[in-house]
Amino acid sequence: MKSLSLPHSSSILLLLLCFHGVAASSNSSSSSVPSKIGKGYRLISLEETPDGGFLGHLQVKQKNKIYGADIPTLQLFVKHETDDRLRVHITDAEKQRWEVPYNLLPRDQPPVAKQTIGRSRKNLIGVQDYATSSGELIFSYTADPFSFAVRRKSTGQTLFNTSSGGGSGDPFGPLVFKDQYLEISTKLPEDASLYGLGENTQPHGIKLNPGDPYTLYTTDISAINLNADLYGSHPVYMDLRNVKGKPYAHGVLLLNSNGMDVFYRGSSLTYKVIGGVFDFYFFAGPSPLGVIDQYTSLVGRPAPMPYWAFGFHQCRWGYHNLSVVEDVVDNYKKAKIPLDVIWNDDDHMDFHKDFTLSPISYPREKLRAFLDKIHSIGMKYIVIIDPGINVNSTYGVYNRGLADDVFIKYEGQPYLAQVWPGAVNFPDFLNPKTVSWWGDEIRRFHDMVPVDGLWIDMNEASNFCSGLCTIPKGKKCPTGTGPGWICCLDCKNITKSRWDDPPYKINASGLQAPIGFKTIATSAVHYNGVLEYDAHSLYGFSQSIATHKALQGLQGKRPFILSRSTYVGSGKYAAHWTGDNQGNWENLKYSIPTMLNFGIFGVPMVGSDICGFYPAPTEELCNRWIEVGAFYPFSRDHANFYSPRQELYQWESVAESARNALALRYKLLPYLYTLSYDAHLTGAPIARPVFFSFPTYTECYGLSTQFLLGSGLMISPVLEQGKTQVKALFPPGSWYSMSDMSQSIDSKGEYYTLDAPLHFINVHLYQNTILPMQRGGMISKDARTTPFSLVVTFPAGATDGAEAKGSLFMDNDELPEMKLGNGESTYIEFYATVSKGSVKLWSEVQEGKFALGKGLVIEKVSVLGLGGSGASPSDVQVDGNAISATVASKVQVRSVEQIGVASSGDGDEKAKKSLMVEVSGLEIPVGKNFAMTWHMGL
Repeated sequence: MKSLSLPHSSSILLLLLCFHGVAASSNSSSSSVPSKIGKGYRLISLEETPDGGFLGHLQVKQKNKIYGADIPTLQLFVKHETDDRLRVHITDAEKQRWEVPYNLLPRDQPPVAKQTIGRSRKNLIGVQDYATSSGELIFSYTADPFSFAVRRKSTGQTLFNTSSGGGSGDPFGPLVFKDQYLEISTKLPEDASLYGLGENTQPHGIKLNPGDPYTLYTTDISAINLNADLYGSHPVYMDLRNVKGKPYAHGVLLLNSNGMDVFYRGSSLTYKVIGGVFDFYFFAGPSPLGVIDQYTSLVGRPAPMPYWAFGFHQCRWGYHNLSVVEDVVDNYKKAKIPLDVIWNDDDHMDFHKDFTLSPISYPREKLRAFLDKIHSIGMKYIVIIDPGINVNSTYGVYNRGLADDVFIKYEGQPYLAQVWPGAVNFPDFLNPKTVSWWGDEIRRFHDMVPVDGLWIDMNEASNFCSGLCTIPKGKKCPTGTGPGWICCLDCKNITKSRWDDPPYKINASGLQAPIGFKTIATSAVHYNGVLEYDAHSLYGFSQSIATHKALQGLQGKRPFILSRSTYVGSGKYAAHWTGDNQGNWENLKYSIPTMLNFGIFGVPMVGSDICGFYPAPTEELCNRWIEVGAFYPFSRDHANFYSPRQELYQWESVAESARNALALRYKLLPYLYTLSYDAHLTGAPIARPVFFSFPTYTECYGLSTQFLLGSGLMISPVLEQGKTQVKALFPPGSWYSMSDMSQSIDSKGEYYTLDAPLHFINVHLYQNTILPMQRGGMISKDARTTPFSLVVTFPAGATDGAEAKGSLFMDNDELPEMKLGNGESTYIEFYATVSKGSVKLWSEVQEGKFALGKGLVIEKVSVLGLGGSGASPSDVQVDGNAISATVASKVQVRSVEQIGVASSGDGDEKAKKSLMVEVSGLEIPVGKNFAMTWHMGL
């Protein structure tokens, strides 16, 4: 949506005007601080716990006052929670400290501290190893000064090592643990490739870049700001290393919701956190997919998505009335561009108030008639909700919230802020009463307008003002003219508490802005006395949980929620878009690494505003953006109020590119939906970095201009102005063009220059894959009823020993659960082999009743990469029976042509010759096991 979203120049100006004193002091406070603080801690006791872990105590070695007093005694808890997950938890031994609430993110709780301080274990001084017989991770420690390391058992390689030599050799010091400043570091090998630590826009691509700032603190600044803390906080990274030609990946999560700076230097990584505890989780991998599986098994598997969510979505801030929305839907139909979901930004609201309709622009009866019309053909409708509730005595939502005492407080009164409707209070989603009230308001609104999903925005939380504010007397606020994000409340800075002005200044907004700038005051109080200082970055996450619960309780249907602010575990409840981007070529390029990062974060349903949120994109840019955006997991065109209209039909050239790219997307819907099922089961990202499938191929470790859907469908877009060719990296193997399957690239692991005219995007399918597709359509509801085809790929020239596999998941996508065993789903595994010129393709169906009930059939099989003489295949059979004469007449054999120019200069003469066999006119029931065979003429 629209937001505060200021570019840096505007932010700096406002900071100087509004927070001059605080900002100045923040910049000076860290300049005189030594790079190494204190002497660390020593381990003074250690004992086993009944559950197989270890509980110890650490004592500070030498106290200092830098960033506050040291906490004198710490509790250390270490446990192998699974064979591939190790937890290291460090907190105050005497007092309970803030942690991510266990009811928000369920996990095991460390044991309560016992009075064991002073009791030592034998051989305490020195290095001790802690491992399980079947586990892959080994924990070891040094007692004085205390440090710990995590090693991989199978290779002995150190994955995490907090020891500091203390001299000038290490750029970091030992463990620091104060009330408002925690510091810990790890050494890293220079050749480690790191990914994650967001949300931010990374101009250098998906790999973390040494020296770039990584600040984690949920903030409403535009995604155009590079290397700055954006809408979400995800303190997790993946580390990929190639050890003597063999890849090993592991993951590291610091489960902490407080603001933090993470300094990555290439040879080390340092966390500087302004509160909470050290709660580390280490995930052994060793594959990238294994890391994500282990990570999401802890933080929550990605939410099941309805089938229609994988269709195309259209939105705009500025659809002033219902007739405009109706015209948009009609124009998509006239342009023959697929469209599944139409959205409203806050134009439908009565003066920007949540859960209301404008009686003039969106009268209820006319809106309901429109929804009846689009629902009848399978289209869906989604609207926005911001968390700020307008302070208005005539507004029922506000009055009911006030009566239920649901708002965040400051000095005993609801904290006053400003967003689009003017003065607002913010619901406290940590309060169980708020969750119930929120659910009731959603129910009331849904009774009025049967929306199909909710878009929760501005939930960092965003505030147009800062500090302690009151509603001005004698003037209108907001004025109703000019940009709506100018603060019009009477406000004064809050700097009287250490929560508003902490001793260490994180690099908030990329400027060391005060942490209460343009958000809820950090000394405001949530339910049970929880400080905003601690819970700030959980706001959007807690709202997602409450919204998910509300939607699921409405009609028992599968919810769809799109959230701007996210945290660890948000993928269990919501999809995400990457916020307010710009309509320029740089932002098109940036969209790919941001999308791929969210797959690592366990939020696989993600995409960017296609064509850019603002300002106006060029026609050429919008052509190229829909060619990329058609393959985002979440594919939506969205634009700013002040931008010209940019629906895909506004330019005929863009409409042509949209028809081409979205036609392929809609044919791929069964594949995308199956990937979402895999994501729900194992966390596997839908859109993936290329290295996920090719971790031994180090050349792709930093590749950020191409991506995979699933394990083997590669997207290679044009990302530069004026280009009609693309230089794309192809990992070793055979790749087949999805635009013309008789064309392939047989790569040794090189860059290839490919033709890419304006209305064309290069999409290639890797060998050893079976891809289920359908005919496509204008709406996913219709597309999913069309016959299937299977595309089978072998290595070029395969005659013996080649294999391929794929899968297909189908279900009743309105059910809350996405699973087998309910009578409303089917799962099919496809296999294919080539053995001495004999080709076999077969399926193994689980719970075929649902698919059979839909009457769906496989009408065509295309097998690519076969070796042979080129003669028609003989003895074509399905389930042991010869195919009919009609089907036999439709069997085609074509040569597969090598395309593209390799960077090595290798040409077609070195390409392996191969064939494509296509059998059409089939009627194989999808929900029944089948086997298809034939012989190739060798």
